[in-house]
Amino acid sequence: MRNRLTQGLWNYRTIFPIVLTPLLLLPLPIVIGTKEAECAFVLLLMATFWVTEVLPLSMTAMLPAILFPMFGIMTSSGVAKSYFKDFHFLLIGVICLATSIEKWGLHRRIALRLVTMVGVNPAWLMLGFMGGCAFLSMWVQNTSAVAMVMPIVEAVLQQILKAKEEYAGEENPALQLDEMDNHSEQMTETVSDTKSYVGPDDSLTCVQIQPVSQPATTQAAAGPPAAPSRSKHDLMLCKAMCISIAYSSNIGGITTLPGTSPNLIFSEYLSQTYPNCNCINFGNWLLLCLPISVIMLLLTWVWLYWLFIGSDFSFLWRCRGEQSEKERAARKVIENEFKSLGPMSSQEIVTGVVFLVMVLLWLTRSPGFVPGWASLFPDHLGYITDATVALLLGLLFFIIPAYGPSRRYEAMISWKEFQASMPWTVALLVGGGFALAEGTQESGLSLWVAELLTPLGNLPVLATITVACIIVTTVTEVASNAATITIFLPILSPLAEAIHVNPLYVLIPTTLCTSFSFLLPVSNPPNAIVFAYGHIDIMDMVKAGLGVNVIGVLAVLLAVATWGVPLFSLDVYPDWAPVHPSFNTTAP
Repeated sequence: MRNRLTQGLWNYRTIFPIVLTPLLLLPLPIVIGTKEAECAFVLLLMATFWVTEVLPLSMTAMLPAILFPMFGIMTSSGVAKSYFKDFHFLLIGVICLATSIEKWGLHRRIALRLVTMVGVNPAWLMLGFMGGCAFLSMWVQNTSAVAMVMPIVEAVLQQILKAKEEYAGEENPALQLDEMDNHSEQMTETVSDTKSYVGPDDSLTCVQIQPVSQPATTQAAAGPPAAPSRSKHDLMLCKAMCISIAYSSNIGGITTLPGTSPNLIFSEYLSQTYPNCNCINFGNWLLLCLPISVIMLLLTWVWLYWLFIGSDFSFLWRCRGEQSEKERAARKVIENEFKSLGPMSSQEIVTGVVFLVMVLLWLTRSPGFVPGWASLFPDHLGYITDATVALLLGLLFFIIPAYGPSRRYEAMISWKEFQASMPWTVALLVGGGFALAEGTQESGLSLWVAELLTPLGNLPVLATITVACIIVTTVTEVASNAATITIFLPILSPLAEAIHVNPLYVLIPTTLCTSFSFLLPVSNPPNAIVFAYGHIDIMDMVKAGLGVNVIGVLAVLLAVATWGVPLFSLDVYPDWAPVHPSFNTTAP
C-alpha cells in the first residue's frame, strides 16, 4: 500500500510545484495587496514555472492574460495587444525565407560547402558559426540572424553525424569526431532521454530542417521514436552548437548602435535628455564595443566548449593540416554528399537572391553613419522597420512561380508549408515576455525596483556601476531587453547626476548589460528560437548562461574602466549635464 501511494505521488510530482508555488506566493497579493505586489506575484510565478518546466513554456507565457485582468493591472484587451508586436511581423517574413530555403535545399548546399571549407572539428566549426552569426547581428536584428543561421547549423550537424554513422557502420556507432574523446567507456543515451517541448506530431516547430534529433514529449510518448540512439558526445555537440548561435547573436548585436534595440533606445534617450551631448556616434561606439564583443566571443567559445564537449584544448596547437583518420573519413563522406547535389537549381538561385536582397535592405535601411534608403521617405521616418522589409520579401515567395511556363503555376512556397515551419510556440513565448514587461510598468513594479537603486550613490563609482550592471542583467532575464533599458535609463541617469558622475559612465555599461539575457528561452527571441529546435533544455541554458553573464559583465567593466575613459572622457563631469546644488563629490 505504501509503495503504491509512493508511486502515485511520484507519478503526479509535477502537480505539487504547480499548486505549491502560488500558495507560497499568496502573501504578496493578499497581505501586501498593492499593484506592485500583485505584479510581483505574477512575475515570480511565471519565473518559477519557466525554470521548473512544470507547465509548457508557451502556456506559462499566457498567465498575464489571465492574472493581470484579475488583479486589475491591465485590461484583457490591453494585455492582448502586448502579445503581438513588430517582432512577430519580422519573424513571419524571415520564416517565409527559411521555408523556401528548406523546401528547395539551399540550406543543405550552404551547410555542406561550409563544412568542406572549415572542416569537421567541432571546436573550429563552432567558432566559425559564432563569428558569422555575430557579424551578421552587428547589422541586422539578432532574431533575424539566428533564424537564418540555425537552419544551416541544423543541416551541418545532420551531415556530420550522418558521416560519422556511415564511417562507423554497425561496429562503432558512437564514433567521435576527433581524438580528444578517448575514454575507454562510451556513455550512450537515446535522444528520447532529453527534454523537448516539440512532439513529433506538433506543427509548432521552428524551421526544422531534417533534424538530427526530434525527441518526443511526455504527452506524445505513444508516438514512434524520433531518432535512433546517439552518443553522449553527439548530444553535447548539438547543445554546444545551438546555444553558441543564440549567445553569439546577442554578443554581436551590442557592437553597433543599430545592432540591437537597447542601443537604439539608449541613443534616442540620450538625444532627448541631453540635447547638447554629441559624443555618441556610430564610430566611437564601434571602437568601444568591438573589443568587448571579440573578448566575449572568444571566452564564450572556450566556456561552451569546456562545458559541453570537453576540456582537451590540444587542437589549439595542433597543425592545421593534421587530421585524424575519423575526421578524414567524415570529410570524405561530406564532400561526396556535396558533389551529389549537382548544379544549383533555379529555385535555389531565386531563394538566394531574395536572401541577399533582404540582408542588403536591412543593412542599408538606416546604417547610422550615412543616410539609408529609409531617408527617401522623409515624411514617414520611423514608420518603416526591418519587419516591413521581411514581410515584403516574404510575400514574394507566395507570388514568384517555382517553375517555368511549361508547367502549371505553383508559387515558391505554399501556406501549408509556411504553417509547418512557423514557430508559433516562439511567438507565444516572446509575447508573454512583452506582456509581463508591460504589466511591470503599468503596476509601478518597475519604478519600485528602480527606487531600490538609490542607496548605490554611497558606494564607489565602479562599485555602483557593477551593482547596476548585475541588477540590469538579472532583470533582463525575465523582461524584454527593450523594456528593461526603458525602465532603468530614467532612474540611472538622475542617479549619475546626483553623485556628480558622467552619466555615460553609468548608462553605457548598463545599456550593454541589458543585452546579456542568456539564462532562459524567454529572455529574448534568439534564445526561444534556438530552444524550439529541441536539442537543449532550460537547465542547459541556465548553466551556460551564468558563465556567459559573468564574462559579459567583466568585459564591459574592463572596457569602461580602461579604453572607454579616454574615448568618452568618462572621468570628467560634462558641461552638457546639469549640475545640482548638492552632490556627492565621489569621482571615478
